Amino acid sequence: QVKWKGKDLFDLVCRTLGLRETWFFGLQYTIKDTVAWLKMDKKVLDHDVPTEEPVTFHFLAKFYPENAEEELVQEITQHLFFLQVKKQILDEKIYCPPEASVLLASYAVQAKYGDYDPNVHKRGFLAQEELLPKRVINLYQMTPEMWEERITAWYAEHRGRARDEAEMEYLKIAQDLEMYGVNYFAIRNKKGTELLLGVDALGLHIYDPDNRLTPKISFPWNEIRNISYSDKEFTIKPLDKKIDVFKFNSSKLRVNKLILQLCIGNHDLFMRRRKADSLEVQQMKAQAREEKARKQMERQRLAREKQMREEAERTRDELERRLMQLKEEATMANEALMRSEETADLLAEKAQITEEEAKLLAQKAAEAEQEMQRIKATAIRTEEEKRLMEQKVLEAEMLALKMAEESERRAKEADQLKQDLQEARESERRAKQKLLEITSKSSYTQSMNSSTTALPTELPSFNLISESLSFDFKDTDMKRLSMEIEKEKVEYMEKSKHLQEQLNELKTEIEALKLKERETALDILHNENASRGNSKHNTIKKVS
Repeated sequence: QVKWKGKDLFDLVCRTLGLRETWFFGLQYTIKDTVAWLKMDKKVLDHDVPTEEPVTFHFLAKFYPENAEEELVQEITQHLFFLQVKKQILDEKIYCPPEASVLLASYAVQAKYGDYDPNVHKRGFLAQEELLPKRVINLYQMTPEMWEERITAWYAEHRGRARDEAEMEYLKIAQDLEMYGVNYFAIRNKKGTELLLGVDALGLHIYDPDNRLTPKISFPWNEIRNISYSDKEFTIKPLDKKIDVFKFNSSKLRVNKLILQLCIGNHDLFMRRRKADSLEVQQMKAQAREEKARKQMERQRLAREKQMREEAERTRDELERRLMQLKEEATMANEALMRSEETADLLAEKAQITEEEAKLLAQKAAEAEQEMQRIKATAIRTEEEKRLMEQKVLEAEMLALKMAEESERRAKEADQLKQDLQEARESERRAKQKLLEITSKSSYTQSMNSSTTALPTELPSFNLISESLSFDFKDTDMKRLSMEIEKEKVEYMEKSKHLQEQLNELKTEIEALKLKERETALDILHNENASRGNSKHNTIKKVS
């Protein structure tokens, strides 16, 4: 409405978002290439806003926390900071080294897609995503597929993290970047030397214009006694009166007002962090802990149900596999039975043929014996006839002997074939018995399989049980939860060493693909700081 003040519009936006941690945020607009923030106690249309309609304001974080995990209570607050910091890194307003960019991208993917599933998240699923600063992509001779492979490798390790947890991990890494949360302004000192003033949650920092990573001098908020400006001259008075007053000039009055706003706001939050939480903040933190505990229990319940469902599916698959195995065994037994029957039929036929041959030989032997008797009975008067007769008798005896031996051999072979036939019929009987056993097992397995397959449909009954539970978060629960949070912090510190090792490993891996001629000034400065072992916080301590 026309009469609305800045606070009315700001409160409407916060209510729409469901945001209670309003002290971090503001409504930003641009006038004459200069950023300005809407004042809460001044009418919206009384500001020096652009004349064109509609008037555009950007709802952004104006002040940043020192420690995101401790200070950002609401999930919506964490999400808004995640979106803003992610955009600043991709737009290269915050310098981020290549290896850290890949790690942050993996947390951003976890926040958007949930747990990694190789069946769903196949090669190329990140092709349309903007995950890395263009500076990082141009610095290496690597294809999009190679970047995706490295991001996915880390993404797979974040399994089990919910969206809010992944976003918080992103912020915990980003808050250690040198340019995180710093507002830069061009200034001149008393000698006219061009410098940069940086204002953030920790204090005021003075930089060389060509080096936004490493401050020359820092004034922590707890060491500043007073900040004032007259016209275009700013004065910083340290708490220690032995230290010289630092004065600098800014080119525009509007910029001076913005610097003073940021100084006052950051200093107020700095002092507020070091006092006991207000009743409102205590209430929000208690609600956040309860909500976190509730979500944790819900996640555990879902994880248990998922595990039971997976076990049921594994059991079902095992039974199906066993059923298929039994079917294959039954098929093989059937085939063996058919082969046994065929063998038995062949042996029976061969035994019959051999028996007939033996009978025929016995008949011939009897005929030979009769012929021999007839020859002996015939009277031969002459010696020649007698000699010939003796010779024929001898030959007949030899032939009868051979026929007797052959008949005996054929009889033995017939006996052996009868024995083989009995053994084949015994094998056939055993095969039929085994087939009956397999058939009975198959019917039992099928009944088991049908009952097991029905198991997943009964699983939702756990929902009914869990839904009937009510959670009463008492003081003891809160203490226990606090102890768990402290334990998580210790574990995080232990993991940080492993994380640093992973970052160094990735840096070494892609170093060979780097194009040195494309390194920016910030890349070179960051590498120098890293080689000296300098980090954001110990650098500020050194130059304070």
